[in-house]
Amino acid sequence: MQPPKLINKKLTLDMIKHPIALEMKEFELRFREAMKSRVALLDRITYYIAHRKGKQMRPMFVLLAARIFGEINDSTYTAASMVELLHTATLVHDDVVDDSNRRRGFFSINALWKNKIAVLVGDYLFSRGFLLSLENKEYQILEILSETIKEMSEGELLQLSKSRKLEPNEEVYFKIIRKKTASFFGAACSVGAASVLKEDERVAMVGKLGETIGMAFQIKDDLFDFQKGPIGKPRGIDIKEKKLTLPLIYALQQAQPSEAKRILKIIKNQSHKSSRVQEVIDFTISSGGLEYATGKMHEYRKQALDMLAELPYNPARESFEHLLMYVTDRKN
Repeated sequence: MQPPKLINKKLTLDMIKHPIALEMKEFELRFREAMKSRVALLDRITYYIAHRKGKQMRPMFVLLAARIFGEINDSTYTAASMVELLHTATLVHDDVVDDSNRRRGFFSINALWKNKIAVLVGDYLFSRGFLLSLENKEYQILEILSETIKEMSEGELLQLSKSRKLEPNEEVYFKIIRKKTASFFGAACSVGAASVLKEDERVAMVGKLGETIGMAFQIKDDLFDFQKGPIGKPRGIDIKEKKLTLPLIYALQQAQPSEAKRILKIIKNQSHKSSRVQEVIDFTISSGGLEYATGKMHEYRKQALDMLAELPYNPARESFEHLLMYVTDRKN
């Protein structure tokens, strides 16, 4: 049986979740339970986090990857909870590093409770994630996610080191996003598949699929920095933080050396000025940076669709396809 025609632009996350709707509710219960603490302050903060959840796409990838191959079980729920605990921990720490006061439209943990507490909360969430796997003797899941956290840390540090040099390099950009973002999508899909499969080859294949989706996801995220609309974050944040993302890298590579040098000088010395940030955005748009990056995102999406077509067809795989399209067509 072949899948129906892919894209219905009106698809919502609730519709995509349909094959795993009950399992997502069970996951949320287990996730909240995993965050609880006997320390009143910590319990209050984790309650705040749990009730301001995001789209929970990564747990969805875990559950859908499992459901494609078999029945969701306790190992799958452990994997999904671990993924969300570790992802939430990275977000809490990222807000401290980026000095960000907002997250998903709400005040960040560091904005409400200051940096020291936010760092400790992030540490707590990391430890709860790792302990969850040990308590349930899920050593394969622990190994996959531990390796991924290492990759993500390396990616973040590589990006920080490169932002100081301001050298537009497409190869380095792809290396950074593969480590800091795509690796986690790959891990989410890997642990989902591993919870129902014994074959390492198929688990690795699903991990590669998730990583490819993560590449497309991050390029889409980087495009938001140059676009108007209800995108959930202000424009030009990456420019202000001196991050060279794919649209800007392409624009700089197409420019005359003198023009590229002028733009890089603005980013280095005047990125705190909104008018100068807008100048960089306009330069990127007029140089075709957004079209180029969108094309690359579509290339990764096509690769992911081709890999997905090799998996068993069932309602979970159909939802997985729709989730992939949602990730790359999203407006925020």
